[in-house]
Amino acid sequence: MTPPKHVLSAAAIVVNDKNEILLIKGPRRGWEMPGGQVEEGESLAQAAIRETKEESGIDIELIRFCGIFQNVGDSICNTLFLARPIGGELTVNPEALELGFFPLEEALSKVTWRNFRERIEYCLKPEMQPFYVEF
Repeated sequence: MTPPKHVLSAAAIVVNDKNEILLIKGPRRGWEMPGGQVEEGESLAQAAIRETKEESGIDIELIRFCGIFQNVGDSICNTLFLARPIGGELTVNPEALELGFFPLEEALSKVTWRNFRERIEYCLKPEMQPFYVEF
């Protein structure tokens, strides 16, 4: 099968009732928000929910669509949602070697991969939404 010319992904910034953010520590990029590629026949919202469950064990409810970060050079479109946990249990797996809910400042200090920290910050500021960022 020919790989797609464009990659579409969906990620969730999951905030619990203590105002802590869910982060997973993946094997390649370190600490980040849960998310991944949208599968054929799947909506952006469904992908964000599925990826969060697969990577963390947590069930989520989407609160709102926040915006898009588009990597023009690599033909990748990353969509982002704000969400809250509604069930499940944190579960370590090959995609999440470590995971947990962290206070905002601690969470932001952990995220060092490219513009992922900026993505989280944009999703937490309703006045910036919806956003569209090209890079």
